[in-house]
Amino acid sequence: MRRTIVVSSLLLFLFTFALQSFAQDASKAPEPSQASEMAAHYYHLEFVVQELSKEGKPTNTRTYTTTVSTDSHGMTSIRTNSKIPIVVSETSTNNASSPTVSFQYQDVGVNIDAMHAREIGRQLSVDITANITSVAENLDARLHEPIIRQNKWQAVVLIPIGKEAVVFTSDALDSKGSMQLAVTATPMQ
Repeated sequence: MRRTIVVSSLLLFLFTFALQSFAQDASKAPEPSQASEMAAHYYHLEFVVQELSKEGKPTNTRTYTTTVSTDSHGMTSIRTNSKIPIVVSETSTNNASSPTVSFQYQDVGVNIDAMHAREIGRQLSVDITANITSVAENLDARLHEPIIRQNKWQAVVLIPIGKEAVVFTSDALDSKGSMQLAVTATPMQ
């Protein structure tokens, strides 16, 4: 009888200890919402570049799309450029009827990088770098080289998921208008 009581007490002690250990482990386990935040999610990013008149009406709109991941190495790049030749040297020789011209090519267009995406509630935090260049109208007939306009922005931005957000804007250098970059982040299934 004494032996049965000792064995029963020992089993009760072990059972109580096991329950306490299980309860502590369960409190340390991530909740389902935390576990889902740790898994990588993919978002469709739509970038809209708009040139606006001085009245704020769009005069030119371009759209670029890509996908970004919330894993720690998620990075995406958009490159849409033209190469513009720029004269870097001109040499003439006595034997040649025309001078020898050397060119260097300058990329002009849209470069957008998006990286380090992570979810914060119902928003997406993304490190965005945008470099938008174009050839300006040359108003000085004496200049033969192109004049290149540039808008360059870089910041970590917070985008409401599923809603368009203007993340960058700046005045145009050669007019009373402005240029802006808007982003929409849509979850991919």
